[in-house]
Amino acid sequence: MARNEIEVDAPPERVFAVLAEPRAYARWVVGSRRIRRADPDWPRPGSAFDHAIGFGPFTLRDASEVAACEPPWRLRLRVMARPLTTAWVTLQLTPTGGGTRVAMDERAADGRSRLLLNRLTDPLVAWRNQASLRRLKAPAEGREPLPDGPPPPRGA
Repeated sequence: MARNEIEVDAPPERVFAVLAEPRAYARWVVGSRRIRRADPDWPRPGSAFDHAIGFGPFTLRDASEVAACEPPWRLRLRVMARPLTTAWVTLQLTPTGGGTRVAMDERAADGRSRLLLNRLTDPLVAWRNQASLRRLKAPAEGREPLPDGPPPPRGA
């Protein structure tokens, strides 16, 4: 399991507003290329968005689905990059004196993924997730705008 934390100079509601915008994931999640489609009721449990992830010429198309949502405190996602991995990613927001502590936990969601997401790869996952949390700060703190307009609906 990889666990990362960061302090954001914004209240939990503002940080959660970024998490509640599916198109923003392409900006702050390292390795995410674009959000292709999203359910209009994201982040309701069971809703999902389709994404393209990868580096260089290597791209996978898959989806992230909401497993649990408690605005503005917690969002749990089932993130898929099949056939390679499926992971549970939990984002926990805790108010601090002047902002929010964001904790991000990522763990393998199935047996195949446990072969790839393990003690040997945890440092790489932790590095990627820390970089992602640093990117999350800019829109949460209002230093970068959120994308305009809704993404195309899933199934369209």
